Amino acid sequence: MKNWLQALLAVTLFLAKAAASEVELTQDDDKQQRCNGMYSQASWGGSIDPFILTMFDNSTYTGEKDAIVSFVIFEWRDEALLGIRAKPDDDSNLTSNGIQKEIICYDANVQAKLCNQTELGQFILQPNASEISKNPIVTQAIDLRNPKPIKYDVKKTGYYCVWTYGYSAEEYRAIVTFRNAYGELPAAQIAKLPFYGGLTIVYAVIGAFWAFLYVQNRHDILPVQNYITAIIVFLIVEQLMTWGFYDYQNRHGDNVLNKALMIITAILNAGRNSFSFFLLLIVCMGYGVVKPSLGKTMMYVRILAITHFVFGVIYGVASLSITPDSAGPLVLLVIMPLAATLTAFYVWTLNSLNLTMKDLLDRKQSVKALMYKKLWWCILGSILVIFAFFFFNSFTFASRSDPDFVPNHWKTRWFILDGWLNLVYLFDISFVCYLWRPTVNNRRFAMSDELAQDDDGFEIASFGGSQEDEEDGHLPSRRHSPSGANGSLSPIPPKPVAERHSLDGETIFAVGEDGDKWSDDEESPRNSQEQTRMTNKNL
Repeated sequence: MKNWLQALLAVTLFLAKAAASEVELTQDDDKQQRCNGMYSQASWGGSIDPFILTMFDNSTYTGEKDAIVSFVIFEWRDEALLGIRAKPDDDSNLTSNGIQKEIICYDANVQAKLCNQTELGQFILQPNASEISKNPIVTQAIDLRNPKPIKYDVKKTGYYCVWTYGYSAEEYRAIVTFRNAYGELPAAQIAKLPFYGGLTIVYAVIGAFWAFLYVQNRHDILPVQNYITAIIVFLIVEQLMTWGFYDYQNRHGDNVLNKALMIITAILNAGRNSFSFFLLLIVCMGYGVVKPSLGKTMMYVRILAITHFVFGVIYGVASLSITPDSAGPLVLLVIMPLAATLTAFYVWTLNSLNLTMKDLLDRKQSVKALMYKKLWWCILGSILVIFAFFFFNSFTFASRSDPDFVPNHWKTRWFILDGWLNLVYLFDISFVCYLWRPTVNNRRFAMSDELAQDDDGFEIASFGGSQEDEEDGHLPSRRHSPSGANGSLSPIPPKPVAERHSLDGETIFAVGEDGDKWSDDEESPRNSQEQTRMTNKNL
């Protein structure tokens, strides 16, 4: 029974640790300081007051001598209040802002009256720091023999930092928990929760309109519209899963199940990209509108889409498991295949779109050509927007070395890296759905050709006969109906013709009481003369 309790306690401690947004601090130069954005309770709401909790591990204490760790928590805008400038004429060891400061309270700084004896081991603050600081600054000298948890209450939204330094401790370890009022999700990512929730609703609305048109015209659906239906359903599921991943992390933290959801989300994202490129390629090839079938080409397109999906999954899993610090030249084996399939999609799609438009223009199919012209402008506009954001991001990240870059952009950094691409994708898929939406005359429009109109007018030879045939005495041939009537296309059935012989043995066709006429209102002169001659002979 005791072993079961110990196992249960170990699992509980593991889940409690995993349920928090935690970072580690050590004596290493790159791990002495950690910063994170924090929202006040009024900004995003929540059931608890936001706080920053720091706990030191005393297992690193050897017990041979005193082990003191200098510790401070501050908001980034108050960074200038840390330290005091000791020697105005000394330009050595300048800080990031170009000012030489004494940061830690040593005995020498006590003698120099930069700090007092009770502040030994603490960070030195400006004399009026507590009065002019925008947020409270907490500094302590932590004794590793009996370290106590340090809880810092966050009252205002800001970018807060925890900074440590080994005053007399050669080795130490601390865990810092940044806990916001709304949940466990980091403050820099909380905006993704309503963002992906909103995208899910938008895609659901698009799906509802598409389903209405699909059911209304279900007997006149093109094959390409079935693919569009499938990708709309897939997008709803994918966006809902992405929102669920962030919602679960916000409720339960970064535990084992959350990591599994992260992998599933990465796989769905790779599937969305491959499916989207596949759909765009077959649309640009004219599938369903210009060509009823792509033949063997469809198989090659599917192979490319599946290959891109496999490489996308490998890249997504690798990006989650490999940190930038540990990435080496072998990472190119993951990036290069994905880049190759992506390039193949781009080149094939643009080339297919140009060939389809050229074919439609050569056959004078102006209505269909206009559809693909609009698609061409949509793709061009998306490329221009992507390049514009690329240059904007390049200029933005050019100042990444500036210490104020992350503190000033931590709220909007997620949108620059990920959010705007989802909006561009939403516009593109909505535009394609609008152009290829189900209508009443889907199949008639797809399988019929527009009559070509030449600039010189219509061709006379396209009718039943020509003027030369009439001059040569040859009557143009006419199709006979099954009933044996002449080739008239009039819906009025022909009148019965009775055959009789004249006195001189000639065969004539008696006409009805209305006579043989060119039309209902105009009498044929030739037939009128023949009828007069026949009447005179009979008389």
